[in-house]
Amino acid sequence: MPIKSKTSHFVCLFSLIILFSCASKQEFTKRDVKKSERLIGVHFEKEGRDTLYHYLLRNREGYDSLRKYPLGNDVFPAVRFDPVPFGFEMPEQLENQAWDIPENVEIPEPYDVLAFYTIPQLASLIKHQKITSTELTQFFLARLKKYQPTLQCSISITDSLALAQAKRADDEIKNGKYRGILHGIPYGTKDLMAVPGYTTTWGAAPYKNQMLNETATVVQKLEDAGAVLVAKLVSGALARGDVWFGGKTKNPWDIKQGASGSSAGSGSATSAGLVPFALGTETLGSITSPSTRNGITGLRPTYGRVSRHGVMSLSWSMDKVGPMGRNAEDCAIVFSFIQGKDKNDLTTVDLPFGVDWKKDISDLKIAYFKKDIEADTTESGDNLRGALKTMEEMGIHPTPVEMPEEIPYRGFDIILRAEAGAFFDELVRSGEVDLMVEQDFSSRANSLRQSRFIPAVEYIQANRQRQVLIQKMQDLMKDYDVLISPTFGNDQLLATNLTGHPVIAIPTGLDKENHPTSMTFVGNLYDEASILLLAKAFQEKTAFDELHPPGY
Repeated sequence: MPIKSKTSHFVCLFSLIILFSCASKQEFTKRDVKKSERLIGVHFEKEGRDTLYHYLLRNREGYDSLRKYPLGNDVFPAVRFDPVPFGFEMPEQLENQAWDIPENVEIPEPYDVLAFYTIPQLASLIKHQKITSTELTQFFLARLKKYQPTLQCSISITDSLALAQAKRADDEIKNGKYRGILHGIPYGTKDLMAVPGYTTTWGAAPYKNQMLNETATVVQKLEDAGAVLVAKLVSGALARGDVWFGGKTKNPWDIKQGASGSSAGSGSATSAGLVPFALGTETLGSITSPSTRNGITGLRPTYGRVSRHGVMSLSWSMDKVGPMGRNAEDCAIVFSFIQGKDKNDLTTVDLPFGVDWKKDISDLKIAYFKKDIEADTTESGDNLRGALKTMEEMGIHPTPVEMPEEIPYRGFDIILRAEAGAFFDELVRSGEVDLMVEQDFSSRANSLRQSRFIPAVEYIQANRQRQVLIQKMQDLMKDYDVLISPTFGNDQLLATNLTGHPVIAIPTGLDKENHPTSMTFVGNLYDEASILLLAKAFQEKTAFDELHPPGY
């Protein structure tokens, strides 16, 4: 049936804004308008099309006007995403978290076992001056250089910066100034995060020489805590996959396999013991997926808990920064230092963070996606069901629940793709998108090109449906502290990235090919504490988090 309303004119108008925004100055005709209607599923009569045509010509002038005013990487859209649903009550937050540092940790034999020590263990060695930060930093720098040719996990090994930070840490500790549990501890950061003096390549060929004269807030916070940056680790090209302009980052458990993405370098390097912990980012699985593939623990915090200032944007309304480490406690430690309000990121919140490790886990209200877990016939599913039996032995008897229904899950991807298209507008219009290594159907380059054809109206409609999903997730979560889910294979990963809920992915063992498997705990908004508490309790009961790839 023909659409003749004024509203329908605007549907086509905004669609064609996208359609023609990357075209050259050549004129388009009314026939082009008619063909474009088929792309977006609307139809106008000739009279309406004739009227619309001159409006579109005027719009083209507006696009050209907008492009005369460059936008910096740190400019967010005026419309910002808020994950808080109706009826939501902020969970209680602990303050002034104190981290226990053990007293009796010794240098291991053989020495290389040091590569897999936890943060508290390393902190004990440094605090009690059984090893210096400089010695520990040199140890991890050497490992990064030794295994880089095999794993291809780092963009920059930051020798000079790391050794300077380590010397400062040693001097301060000798003089009685101890900054806390991260003081002198080496780490790596995903190469989406700006560090002055080093390239910030975003993993993509068009940016391989990019120098950003700013420090990402999360990097600055770790520096203030006394941590030592030893490497900028690979991001898959523009935060997609594990392929970057220098190769493909490998899974240390099986170097025939990629490390998964896009926090590929962070996952690979942490797993192989090249860094004690690393920072990653997630928009749609980029912490949870490489944490699973490489057999480590990854925490994706609530949207807005951690600043993204100085970090490449893929989707302003979906991006999160989080820690990837040996276990849940390590992730909690790092998270406590990087979270919090940042004046340079208006989406951040002013909330304290802490975990009461002494809290009885039987006090947690826990549910699980029973049908999804039972339907998983893979070895990953077997391991997850085994993990549930272990939790039963721990006194945990979760309630079966299901993911929200009557939700257009397959339609939400346009939110990420449209926002990415806006951030990388110049890359596409300049043609430099053609320089990216991957150019196939599923590549970031192809995704950015097609983003120009997403109608603005559909982007808004997807976000309206997202609000429905937010409310349905609130209805699901309101009676529980933790939801246990497969990491993959259901709609949980997509849904929680859209709603902003925190998750932690933890190892559940190995499959028959010696590949790691995982499960995911989902928490309420701003309640990282509950999922960390349960994860730590599970890891104390099992040894999956202590497994390391052979040969490293």
